[in-house]
Amino acid sequence: MKKKLICILAVITMVASLLVGCKGEEGLKEVTLNEVAHSLFYAPMYVAFEKDYFKDEGLKVNLVNGLGADKTMTAVLSGDCDIGFMGAEASIYVYNEGAEDYVVNFAQLTQRAGNFLVSRDANEVFSWENVKGKTVIGGRPGGMPQMVFEYILKKQGLDPKTDLTIIQNIDFGLTSQAFASGQGDYTIEFEPAASALELEGAGKVIASLGVESGKVPYTAFSAKKSYIEKNPNVIQGLTNAIQKGMDYVQTHTPEEIAEVIAPQFKETEKEKLVMIVTRYYEQDTWKDNLVFEEASMTLLQDILDEAGELTARIPYNEIVTTEFAEKAIKK
Repeated sequence: MKKKLICILAVITMVASLLVGCKGEEGLKEVTLNEVAHSLFYAPMYVAFEKDYFKDEGLKVNLVNGLGADKTMTAVLSGDCDIGFMGAEASIYVYNEGAEDYVVNFAQLTQRAGNFLVSRDANEVFSWENVKGKTVIGGRPGGMPQMVFEYILKKQGLDPKTDLTIIQNIDFGLTSQAFASGQGDYTIEFEPAASALELEGAGKVIASLGVESGKVPYTAFSAKKSYIEKNPNVIQGLTNAIQKGMDYVQTHTPEEIAEVIAPQFKETEKEKLVMIVTRYYEQDTWKDNLVFEEASMTLLQDILDEAGELTARIPYNEIVTTEFAEKAIKK
């Protein structure tokens, strides 16, 4: 009888502990975050996932790959996700289209372009004059990858419309496959696709758009104005977690960063992870804080204007708030 009672008590204790665990998970606020792409370019965010910084802030963040800023923005506007992570140009387009519940940027992650120009010729000694008369697989019209590429071409004295042919009708996630199958003389790729082409012998990275363009506000976290107003604690918690991820990459080596985020890229070998993280690390890709400064928004609108994609300039305070990023720094 005594043994039976002990067994019953043991079972009750075990069940109680499981229920406590479930309650802890249920106590987290569930949030859906739609990212424009899954890339090592966004290492600080993945550090936040792997180090449980979101959980520390009371959040269970479900990450969805949007496969392009246009699709990510559609998900934000439709309510299919709560928060979007993409180029801030998308928020400018939405505002200029007259949306009443427009999208506001609350945290900037990257300060340089994260893509690279890949040549089919592994022996090429590159200069920008080489792309004259050639075909390049670029990005969709109005997207940051394409506009930054055009911005660089103009800085180099080249006309994007007449000096070369830019293919812009291939889906964001399929450009490297198209290049590997024989399309184009060059392609513009994010990591790990750029390095994958090198390792496959299908191409060679010959230029960093992040280095060539200088510092630009390439990607930011954003949400509908109504969502931010109704969920300030969620926005603050997510911003706090990302800032912790930012702090980590600022104070650790590429090898240490790669080790932490490796579970996010299980298909990528460790040596390759370190190589890619080092590439981004050395070009000063990540800000040390998440504040989206007015000068950065001005530069972004200048780039859009030069690309012919800006119908009207938008006041900085309309589509940017620094409240949450500033609090995250002080925490």
